[in-house]
Amino acid sequence: MQFLRYGLPGFVCLLGFGYGLARGFDEMGLEGAVLGVAAGSSLWLITVLMRVGIRGEEDRDAEDAARSYFDEHGYWPDEMPRPG
Repeated sequence: MQFLRYGLPGFVCLLGFGYGLARGFDEMGLEGAVLGVAAGSSLWLITVLMRVGIRGEEDRDAEDAARSYFDEHGYWPDEMPRPG
């Protein structure tokens, strides 16, 4: 899983840079390097955005559980119960 998150985007960036280096960063080499780095960066950004979206679901689930607890007990889980 770590390879898909970090290794694959890094590998694509490295391939793009390697292509540019192999061509001596002429016009085609520079375009290939920029495209390779952009593709690798976009892969990395997609995984970051997906993980942020998944983390948002966990927060929503915790809020739903806290509301259910409040409905059942009359106070929030992080509060002390009222005496009486």
